[in-house]
Amino acid sequence: MANEAKPANEALARLTRLDRAAILLMSLGEKDAAEILKHMGPKEVQRVGTAMATLTNVNQTQVEGVVAEFLEAVSGQTGMGLGSDAYIRNMLTQALGNDKAGALIDRILLGGNTTGLDSLKWMESRQVADLIRHEHPQIQAIVVSYLDPDQSAEILSNFNEKVRLDIVMRVAALEAVQPAALQELNDILERQFSGKAGAQTTSIGGVKTAANIVNFVDSSIAADLLDQIKEVDEDLGIQIQDLMFVFDNLVDIDDRGIQILLREVSTDLLVVALKGADPQVQDKIFRNMSKRAAELLRDDLEAKGPVRVSEVEGAQKEILTIARRLADAGEIVLGGGGEAMM
Repeated sequence: MANEAKPANEALARLTRLDRAAILLMSLGEKDAAEILKHMGPKEVQRVGTAMATLTNVNQTQVEGVVAEFLEAVSGQTGMGLGSDAYIRNMLTQALGNDKAGALIDRILLGGNTTGLDSLKWMESRQVADLIRHEHPQIQAIVVSYLDPDQSAEILSNFNEKVRLDIVMRVAALEAVQPAALQELNDILERQFSGKAGAQTTSIGGVKTAANIVNFVDSSIAADLLDQIKEVDEDLGIQIQDLMFVFDNLVDIDDRGIQILLREVSTDLLVVALKGADPQVQDKIFRNMSKRAAELLRDDLEAKGPVRVSEVEGAQKEILTIARRLADAGEIVLGGGGEAMM
């Protein structure tokens, strides 16, 4: 029995938590899977759905292990949360086939709880961009302000430089929208999709929102965009830059993300960057290293002589560049810039 358990455990260990969630959903009937997915938000649906579509060579032992693990861990509650319209349609069709996917897609993507504006959160960013492309720039700014910053950044990437600049400047200038105007926009969108009237949010936009969005824009585009904003309004550009993801925001990255980041950063660079870092950032780094590695890093920090501020800032910027690259590749999530400021 022990020999049989070991291969089973090894087979299960090879699966990520996302893979296990996908296997569990695919093990359920269409109705039950749909009920679970209805309680998830767009981004999590996309992540789980992608895993469902890409899983290959899953054996019976792994399926049984995932189900057994779930039954052991569950304690009377379930919950999840995050997705994207056309993407989900294609993914579910690949995973389940046309017939089975049909009913599931209808229930998940355009269910009874999505309002007009909220429906955009379930759409592919390119679709949203096409939908608002010929709207007044102020409408574009309101829509971009309303959505999550990472989705808004993707939407912006579908516009040219001039339009991107105009939208971000308008987002930064937004403070509040009259309820009637927001409701009218919601109703227009709702007639194109489905759902119930609602949208009571009136305080959207602002410099923080603009900074959150620029945080998620591709690094090369973000740099150009900031330069363009400063040309039009230098003070605003500086405000946005100051509110974007900075070195101290590393404390907001989850532990797994920090560990991934540390694998890409040399010790010499880390020592210089941490020389002038906030103690919380230092503690975050130490906690995500082995005990031995943390001790060596502390010794290196103590042995390091005085370092110019410009050198510290340069090292920190290099690490932030690496963090942005990893975030662009989907390997880590920069939680501080996009979420802590909301």
